[in-house]
Amino acid sequence: MILQTAEAIMKALRDLPVQYIFKSSYKKANRTSISGFTGLPFAEALRILGKVKQEFDLPVLTDLHSELEAPVVAEVADVLQIPAFLCRQTDLLLAAGRTGRAVNIKKGQFLAPEDMARAAEKVASTGNRHILLTERGTTFGYRNLVVDMRGLLIMAQSGYPVVYDATHSVQIPGGEGTSSGGQPEYILPLARAALATGAVSCLFMEVHPDPPRALSDARSQLALADFPAVIEQLCELYELIRQRKGGR
Repeated sequence: MILQTAEAIMKALRDLPVQYIFKSSYKKANRTSISGFTGLPFAEALRILGKVKQEFDLPVLTDLHSELEAPVVAEVADVLQIPAFLCRQTDLLLAAGRTGRAVNIKKGQFLAPEDMARAAEKVASTGNRHILLTERGTTFGYRNLVVDMRGLLIMAQSGYPVVYDATHSVQIPGGEGTSSGGQPEYILPLARAALATGAVSCLFMEVHPDPPRALSDARSQLALADFPAVIEQLCELYELIRQRKGGR
């Protein structure tokens, strides 16, 4: 399924001015319930990610959960992602930075956008300045996330590229009792709003051929069949914003 999905997305982007980085997690460590799917065995999961790189010549991004795993994961992944709940973990950020791989830090649901510059400083202290900062929604009361579009502009002041996570932002954490819910009808409008700020360089989306059957985040993923129309519209908007900014 991973290979088929990677290929389908690549075909959808073939004629679009998009740099495609394939993301999949070798482990899903943050689960609502003990019954939640956490992934395949470590070595097998990394083998599959390596196969995506080999067959499609695609850069790969994956979550990093432990500083001890960093050197091994970096042999496969081009971008190491720091999960939102771990964005303040100093040893993890330093370990990711020392690999020399690009590091994508997801903003914690509890964190002010200004604080992300401090997380980036930890990675940069290793001499690695290949850093991205990702917005994925902020906790607003119980089981709800909101996106403060001002935060995208604030994070951009750090000088690092800002990523907008269009699918995790519509999650309802724990909303299904033993798993998270979501409102996928807001994926496109929120992505449009994020691009319209002019502060976003990258979009992050979880795409699945059959979201209701997904073993993780089933209620907040974008259906693969809908992806081509969505990304085409977003590319048109991005180009318009880029022209308004003077081609930057």
